[in-house]
Amino acid sequence: MKNFQTKKAENIRNVIRYLQKFKNALVVIYIDDKTIESPLFSSHIRDIALIHEAGLKVVIIPGARSRIDELLSSANIKWSVTESIRITPSEAMPIIKMAAFDVSNSVMTSLAANNITAIIGNWVRARAKGIINGLDYGTAGDIERLQTDAIRTVLNDGFIPIFPCIGWNAVGHPYNISSTTLAQKVAIALNSDKLFYLTFDGGINTENFNIPSGFSLSENGDVPAMNIDEVDEFISKNPPENSKNSEIISLLKLAKEACLNNVSRVHILNGRQDGVLPCEIFSDLGSGTMIYTSDYGKIRPMVQTDIPSVLRVMRPFVENGKLLPRTEQQLNATINDFIVYEVDGGVHACSCLHEYSDGQMEIAAVAVDESFSHMGIGPKMIHHFIETARARKAKSVFIMTTQAADWFEKLGFEQDDISSLPDERRQKWTQERNSKVFRLKNLNE
Repeated sequence: MKNFQTKKAENIRNVIRYLQKFKNALVVIYIDDKTIESPLFSSHIRDIALIHEAGLKVVIIPGARSRIDELLSSANIKWSVTESIRITPSEAMPIIKMAAFDVSNSVMTSLAANNITAIIGNWVRARAKGIINGLDYGTAGDIERLQTDAIRTVLNDGFIPIFPCIGWNAVGHPYNISSTTLAQKVAIALNSDKLFYLTFDGGINTENFNIPSGFSLSENGDVPAMNIDEVDEFISKNPPENSKNSEIISLLKLAKEACLNNVSRVHILNGRQDGVLPCEIFSDLGSGTMIYTSDYGKIRPMVQTDIPSVLRVMRPFVENGKLLPRTEQQLNATINDFIVYEVDGGVHACSCLHEYSDGQMEIAAVAVDESFSHMGIGPKMIHHFIETARARKAKSVFIMTTQAADWFEKLGFEQDDISSLPDERRQKWTQERNSKVFRLKNLNE
């Protein structure tokens, strides 16, 4: 019961922390047509309404592919698709425009049912894609620019802008544009804090993809996050021409470009899962796959305000005998020896490096929040301290453990004798605890 209560309290603290972090933040949400047509759509809309009411500014770009397919088929108008671009004759454009606005109206009506006012606008200037290598792309268009001032006015007035997949040229001629690309361009133009792709087939996991070695995985085989370098590695393992999930690969490419253009984070979410949007915004691990540059998780020195979180992270390891108990006073006294691993401002791992008078160094108090154990944080902290020890010209590096011998052996440590310990450390060793010594092989090689 105590562990359950502690976990519940920590979840609430995380929500409060993220509410503070993202107050007045701007998020762009793409919702694909399959999700809009699904029974969970009303739940997703309710979540968007709650996010908006929590103080975040929201922009929505709905996909309309199925609705366009349906209306074109009813009108007996043929179309083709080349490189994910729909090519239609000019007579198709009024029908495409009708379908795009039908879907946008559906989203607006659903928001109204949750007491949220939305506005559908023509904020996209576009141009004809034209003829490329002899192929006439017909009604397909490219985004030329966005009326960002008008969009910001709508947002500042407390409304949610909705973008149909239509753009207009300078004389009012409409073109069909890609909704996924539009979402990316809007996020970049508005310097969005987050871009969400909510798709019905949004799961990036071991079941559907070849996951490169070294990638962090959740317990159910999902990829919770990847940086922009890992995006390239992932795509190389899953080339679109050989993948049934080419749409996800396309989204990953758009996500990387968005991150390179100052969109803080891009999230690819599975629309078949209830609550994915608030879970992704208001929790550290979320429920989808986050694409980021380099500031998601980081090692940094511990500061005094971290001590309650560090004690929380250590508690399960103390209770099962893996770590010695430490008090707030003890942590304060050795604060300069400690590092923490921070994810979005929350502390989820810790470790320390003690230096002894004979030149030896000890890595101790290694603890990682169970929910984050799949992310390789422990080895990152160990390697950080190994490099620190090398820089300080340490004589050697050792650890003391009762239950993690196998883990440290994988990291290059081998068992040594208690007599090898520095005098001040050997005096603290007890037969009752009977900790084993493991020393790093080849520290200075």
